[in-house]
Amino acid sequence: MKIRVSAVQYHLHTIDRFEDFVNQCEHYIKAALEFDTEFILFPEFFTTQLLSIKGPNGEALTINDLPPFTEQYHETFTRFAKAYNVYIIAGTHVVNVEGKLRNRAHMFYPNGKVVSQDKIHITPTEVHEWNMSKGDGLEVFDTDKGRIAILTCYDIEFPEIVRMAKAKGADVIFCPSCTDDRHGFHRVRYTSHARAIENQVYVVLTGTVGGLPTVDFMRMNFGQAAIITPNDVPFPPKGLLAEGEINDDMLVTADLDLDLLYEVREKGSVTTWRDRRTDLYTDWK
Repeated sequence: MKIRVSAVQYHLHTIDRFEDFVNQCEHYIKAALEFDTEFILFPEFFTTQLLSIKGPNGEALTINDLPPFTEQYHETFTRFAKAYNVYIIAGTHVVNVEGKLRNRAHMFYPNGKVVSQDKIHITPTEVHEWNMSKGDGLEVFDTDKGRIAILTCYDIEFPEIVRMAKAKGADVIFCPSCTDDRHGFHRVRYTSHARAIENQVYVVLTGTVGGLPTVDFMRMNFGQAAIITPNDVPFPPKGLLAEGEINDDMLVTADLDLDLLYEVREKGSVTTWRDRRTDLYTDWK
């Protein structure tokens, strides 16, 4: 079985109203559907674009003003997923949970179902500047194309959490990210390749590009989408099915062959998942 996925390099720029955000998202969705894609991934924190809309008195909005957009965000992507019959991993959006901010990824199903995964590992900037709180646990999600997990940006830098996702049956890890410089970008990119090799899974990665001059900590972005495979003979030599142009407004699309993934796990040049030494280190059930 194959899954066609598209990853959006979302261009952040100043907008005047919520409808501008809706129109930009629909543009990417329509572009992806021209390639008959089945899953569309948007980046982490892409809804911070809404903070470039001026407040009622012309003031700049802050991260605490983002949760009130949650209902509109849900309605918009639920409508898109149903109308276009596509799975949408709509990046992350900041929500309020019992008075605490959470960085929450959402997936919208074609049948109207909505699931979510809170970011589990929180960066120092998220903690100290935005007062974000950690997610409580890991979920995996069944679709009619297989089981997937959503791990956001910093999460992919921790081998244990991806091992848990694989142990729960996830074959594809969707990783929405947001990085502001080359160092952050390459941390996420390199560890995405490592996680794909260690667990023999696909990783679909994307990030924000552009910038928001009036939104603190979103003024600059450095991003590039990539669709990453294990490094073995049936796959491309660099473990890379597709990648975008750095910092360009675009999307990338590729097919994930799940049967090939299962075959490599059983009789690949290396069988990293099967050969893990659970007699020496903890495995995840």
